[in-house]
Amino acid sequence: MARIALGIEYDGSGFCGWQTQPSGCAVQDVIEKALAGIAGHAVATICAGRTDSGVHATAQVVHFDSDALRPESAWTRGVNALLPDSVAVPWMLPVAEDFHARYGALERRYRYLLLDQAVRPALNRNHVGWIHQVLEIEPMRAAAVALLGRHDFSAFRSAECQANSPVRELRELTIDRCGDYVVFELVANAFLHHMVRNIVGSLVYVGAGRQPPQWLREVLDGRDRARAAPTISAAGLYLSGVSYDAKFALPQQRRSVWFNVSGL
Repeated sequence: MARIALGIEYDGSGFCGWQTQPSGCAVQDVIEKALAGIAGHAVATICAGRTDSGVHATAQVVHFDSDALRPESAWTRGVNALLPDSVAVPWMLPVAEDFHARYGALERRYRYLLLDQAVRPALNRNHVGWIHQVLEIEPMRAAAVALLGRHDFSAFRSAECQANSPVRELRELTIDRCGDYVVFELVANAFLHHMVRNIVGSLVYVGAGRQPPQWLREVLDGRDRARAAPTISAAGLYLSGVSYDAKFALPQQRRSVWFNVSGL
């Protein structure tokens, strides 16, 4: 039995999230069906991070076990031939048995793209968040400092979150403008359910002038989800990186063409 790691990118707008569902509407469902078509047996995958309905990924990582002897190209080109156009496997790598896509991940990176202009988008409506008001970057940056480090993030955790602990270490939170887009980058050892979207939603309140920068620390310290801003749209959220021990020598995760075209 061999263990194989795959990189996966997907447009999440047509899926009900990563995790398999009885209706077969999840990304995991189509991935496992395609892998089974190549392996000749049922395949169970473990992913680095279970994304929600409508959330995208440019650098999801999964692993699975199989005793099927196939050329390496079968796990990329062969699997891609069996996947819908909105999902692709850019790389595969045979890995040691101690590799684990979820528990072995050292940190995850998410990117949120927010269009802040008066008129709603049409062509990219499923791939960016949108707010009708232009946001101020510096107040959001000032507010974000309070979230860096190891904290109890209960105030930014959904009621459905199943994590045993609300404590996470947020290692990076940057906010930049690129034309009409505000780009949020968040890196942590792990994230709670809706944590990124709830943080971005609260930062938007600050950038829009609805709350002062110090309000975000008050929300964090209060540990009360009801005090934070509403959860922002899933459309702008991308799982954009997962890091592992260098000993596994996973391929460098690539950026999607959509980001490059947009100058991001």
